[in-house]
Amino acid sequence: MGVSDVSDHTSTAVVGRLTAAADAYAVARRDESRRAVEPSLKLAVVACMDSRIDLFGLLGLDIGEAHVMRNAGGVVTDDVIRSLVVSQRVLGTESIVLVHHTDCGLQKITDDGFKDSLEAEIGIRPPWALEGFKDPFVAVRQSVNRLLHSPFLAHKDNIFPFVYDVDTHRLMPG
Repeated sequence: MGVSDVSDHTSTAVVGRLTAAADAYAVARRDESRRAVEPSLKLAVVACMDSRIDLFGLLGLDIGEAHVMRNAGGVVTDDVIRSLVVSQRVLGTESIVLVHHTDCGLQKITDDGFKDSLEAEIGIRPPWALEGFKDPFVAVRQSVNRLLHSPFLAHKDNIFPFVYDVDTHRLMPG
């Protein structure tokens, strides 16, 4: 049963469900040996935060095999590069998989429109780029380009871009 199966969707009920699941998780795994902090596949994955994507199931990953970074759109931002630099230079990852997807929320809004609405509502315009886009294939290639041009990344030879189709559940080369 997932959190979405809880009939009471108040914050308190949802957090209660999460903490109960965390307690059960700890008990079920109390006899497991400690895993290494370095991902065993030497892999980092950057993906969209979309709740429809079961990234571990989609990619056949298990806990401890990859670093996973998720944000709106799976966009390679300065913060993603920061995390990837730590992942590579401190924790030994060598490959990067990017997963963008169809029917992304960032395809439905524009940077200026979103920033205008926030500014109208709260009186402050956000300083960050929203990174809206029309085509996930173009967007994932732009993310690859940002990675290739970062002077901080040690490993740029194994970057693999993909687009996940949320309707067919197929992973397509980007």
